[in-house]
Amino acid sequence: MAAKPTHSENAMLFVLITVMINSIGFGIIIPVLPDLVGEVTGFSDNQIGLQMGLLTFVFAVMQFISMPIVGGLSDRFGRRPIMLLSLFGLGLDYLIMGLAPVLGVLYIGRMIAGTFGATFTTANAYMADISPPETRAQNFGLVGAAFGVGFMLGPALGAVLGDETKFLGELADPRLPFFAAGAISMLNVVFGYFVLPETLSPDNRRPFDIKRSNAIGSLKSLGKLSGAKGLIFVLFLLAVAHTVYPTTYTISMQTKLGWTSGDVGYSLFAFGIASFIVQGGLIRIIIPKIGMFWAGFSGMLSACIAYALMGFADKGWIVYAAGPFAAFAGLYGPALNNMMSSRLPANEQGELQGAIGAAQGLALMVGPLMMSGLFYIFAKDGFEFYNPGAPFYLASALAILSSAYFIYRARLNYRDID
Repeated sequence: MAAKPTHSENAMLFVLITVMINSIGFGIIIPVLPDLVGEVTGFSDNQIGLQMGLLTFVFAVMQFISMPIVGGLSDRFGRRPIMLLSLFGLGLDYLIMGLAPVLGVLYIGRMIAGTFGATFTTANAYMADISPPETRAQNFGLVGAAFGVGFMLGPALGAVLGDETKFLGELADPRLPFFAAGAISMLNVVFGYFVLPETLSPDNRRPFDIKRSNAIGSLKSLGKLSGAKGLIFVLFLLAVAHTVYPTTYTISMQTKLGWTSGDVGYSLFAFGIASFIVQGGLIRIIIPKIGMFWAGFSGMLSACIAYALMGFADKGWIVYAAGPFAAFAGLYGPALNNMMSSRLPANEQGELQGAIGAAQGLALMVGPLMMSGLFYIFAKDGFEFYNPGAPFYLASALAILSSAYFIYRARLNYRDID
């Protein structure tokens, strides 16, 4: 008779399913969001690129304020209620954006998503609850693998539902993927209500303190931990670079390669396959063999190469060639996350993830303005140095800077940073 799954196994299974479903919802709208912005505004390509950056900026401001609070609340009330609330907020965002008649409603939807969209923060806290230190990095990698599976399926679904030049023809509509993403998120709320276990015992909960559960306070609280300052700054630089994907990837490829939203979706589908191979399998082999430092550094170097190839690409195959490097960039997240989470007790894991989210939220405020601003300038018709790929060159430079700082702060046998 087969053994029943343990409490930890139930939690891990649901978290991975949730991350996968949420990344489907996130990925499904990426290929079509510029089309929707164009539909409600009538803007040119470089103006659409600027709006993409501003929409991401509004989302990031709300994340910066809300994520540390959400992390602190999960340490106080448990992971389960916070996860369900986050899922509901995301579903509401997608439905509002799908119905948006004007640009302002898209901004309202992004504000709602930023306020409630802390699913990945809580997912990482779940993993920290149920993982011993020796397997924590690998389990963080499973979260990345689940995201990769969802991100593999989501853009492909977005391409099918939103691009009338593909399978559905005239039935396709840029708004349809938003309704699909909203339905998926709401169904996951119902699923989670019945099956999601709580992993944080009452003994490990701590009182909610607004002084600790705010963006500035969360970042300051990390200062007392060995390694926190250096790692947070490295993650900040990498997160700024990474904003080139949600901000300008779609509109950049449409502008310089003549791709449709379907072409963008299929390319992201291919990237998702590569990411799944790395996060779901190779990471469990690579990290134990080369250690946390070299895993982190290898991921940063891969990110640098991927960004450079995408910026340089004047043919579609070059973008696809960047995919494996983009996938191996996924090594740095689990490695750096493990370096910090292993230094904290169980009742501060939510606070840590909230602080990481705050740093990433700050990057999401800075990055999109930089990336969309560059695109607006360099993709303007008639500009002397016309180059829609310019934001990717900036992202590559930031990845180089983060790896250089990572090396500079390394000590002993390159496994610890202060």
